[in-house]
Amino acid sequence: MGVKDDIREMADRYAAALKEKLEERIEDMVSDDTSHYLIYQILGISLEEGEKIDLYQNKGRFLYKYAGSFLEEAAKLCFKCKDEDACSTRIPNTLGSRPKTFEIDCVLGNDAIEIKWRDATTDGDHITKEHTRLKAVSDAGYHPIRVMFYYPNREQAIRIQQTLETVYRGVGGA
Repeated sequence: MGVKDDIREMADRYAAALKEKLEERIEDMVSDDTSHYLIYQILGISLEEGEKIDLYQNKGRFLYKYAGSFLEEAAKLCFKCKDEDACSTRIPNTLGSRPKTFEIDCVLGNDAIEIKWRDATTDGDHITKEHTRLKAVSDAGYHPIRVMFYYPNREQAIRIQQTLETVYRGVGGA
């Protein structure tokens, strides 16, 4: 079986798991406390629209999680196809105590590849943690590389990504 077949099989597994999680969550939502819909209504959102917003917000959380996990696993599979020694690993945080370690999504030779399906995070803590992670990757002797499948659309998120690109270049990464 080739890598394309493996990815198709993986996609089927992820789709089935996502469907199951969504069905469970939708069933759970029937018994959720909906008293917060009053605030929605005060702000001009109808009961029906509030229900849809909560439903799709919950669906979106699961979809984003599964989409990211699927693309990360598919990318790792492709890297593994190129080099059978490609693997994930953890390295110590050499600059602080939290977190104790950082995960490298895929080590390919001397390259430490960070795989993101999309990254719309827009807070300063994210940049600080990423800078710390990159320094730890560099201290461990790896060449950091960031693979991001989908670039953000919003101006602030784009600026954050541009800052992260600069941070990667600052430690000799790509």
